[in-house]
Amino acid sequence: MTRRTMILGMHLGTGYGSQALAWRAPGVDPGNYTSFDAQVRYAQAAERGKFAFLFLPDSLAMTRDMDRQVPQATLDPMLTLAAIARSTERIGLVATGSTTFNEPYNTARQFKTLDVMSHGRAGWNAVTTSDPAAAANFGQEIADRPARYGRAHETIQVVQALWGSWQEDAWVKDAATGAFVDSSKVRPVNLQGRYVASRGPLPIPPSEQGQPVIFSAGGGEYGLTIAGRYASGVIGAAFTIDDARAQREAARGAARQAGRDPDEVKYFAGVMPALGRTVPDALTRRAALNRDLFPSRVPYLGTMLGLSLDASQLDAPLTPAQLTAARASPVDPRSAKALEIAREGWTLAEVLAHGIIDYHPTPVGPATVVADHLQEWFEADAVDGFWVSPDVNETDIDTFVDEVVPILQDRGLYPHDYAGTTLRDHLGVPRQYGLDPRTTRAS
Repeated sequence: MTRRTMILGMHLGTGYGSQALAWRAPGVDPGNYTSFDAQVRYAQAAERGKFAFLFLPDSLAMTRDMDRQVPQATLDPMLTLAAIARSTERIGLVATGSTTFNEPYNTARQFKTLDVMSHGRAGWNAVTTSDPAAAANFGQEIADRPARYGRAHETIQVVQALWGSWQEDAWVKDAATGAFVDSSKVRPVNLQGRYVASRGPLPIPPSEQGQPVIFSAGGGEYGLTIAGRYASGVIGAAFTIDDARAQREAARGAARQAGRDPDEVKYFAGVMPALGRTVPDALTRRAALNRDLFPSRVPYLGTMLGLSLDASQLDAPLTPAQLTAARASPVDPRSAKALEIAREGWTLAEVLAHGIIDYHPTPVGPATVVADHLQEWFEADAVDGFWVSPDVNETDIDTFVDEVVPILQDRGLYPHDYAGTTLRDHLGVPRQYGLDPRTTRAS
């Protein structure tokens, strides 16, 4: 029996990295905000490391004050991935696309075009949008959750129907007889729902993997219905092994309930490695990068620990009296880790440099520390893999590929090469074309 190996995705997002001030890091071109060449370079590095996919999130509104920080998501992810597709050969290309503010026909055409362009490497992270600022950009207001997810279900089903409206053997292209397409096999879908509709057909033939792979990033009861019925990849956020395992099992259970094989759904937890020669080296690097942001974060760190803290203590550890009084906040799942790090005697700046306020776990130190973290979660059956968010793309993607990946390969946890050419091959999920009849019956 072949041993299960982990699957890795690389989070690109901006042209800089996961840290808000990565644009100021040594060796980084501050102009990378609009550099597709930089994104291509990062994608090629991830492909050298046999990453299964790139993951580009999206934001339909400004999400940060831009005076000093980079917005969380910047240029259009589909155009970015189109540029990357022409300069890579194997790595999957996954972009977030809103079901709330995109029409199914546009979504179907864009993602299937990317899939054909990349020879079967495209994926659609189908999400709803709940940000009022995003709604304002479309002259709308945010609908309630049932309506948003009702539209999401209809949108995904219409998109899949459009993807299959050009049947797999419709393209004859016989120059001798003059037959280009068997038009009897390119049929309208004529779908009308409560929220969306489309006549079709979509005039795009299948790619090498049939059609794009659907991902999901939503949690909770509503998000699980999307993951269970349609997704082959689930983009998760978990701070403990137990939390990740519960999320993975919930997604697998939702797939089972929808009539699918749960092994068709792969769960990916986020990780934000802080790489360095040693733990102090990694912390020094991170602290230097984020020094301007740390003073504003100290009060929240105090909230996590049940203490009143201010920036005057930034370069000192908690006092004995503070350590005695400290308690992990029950409302923030990151608080227990924050308290554990604080009790090790680090200064508040170093506690913050451990990433305890980041939105994913941060293993800190040399490549072996990062590899140990990935191995522990993977062998605990908490994940099928990870989506990796480097601090600084310009340096950290190469470091991860050159130092962490070989350790995982030597331990038999990670493949030495791609098993196939398509995103479905990389994920180990079955081919699909058009609607899945199992989930159509379930809905």
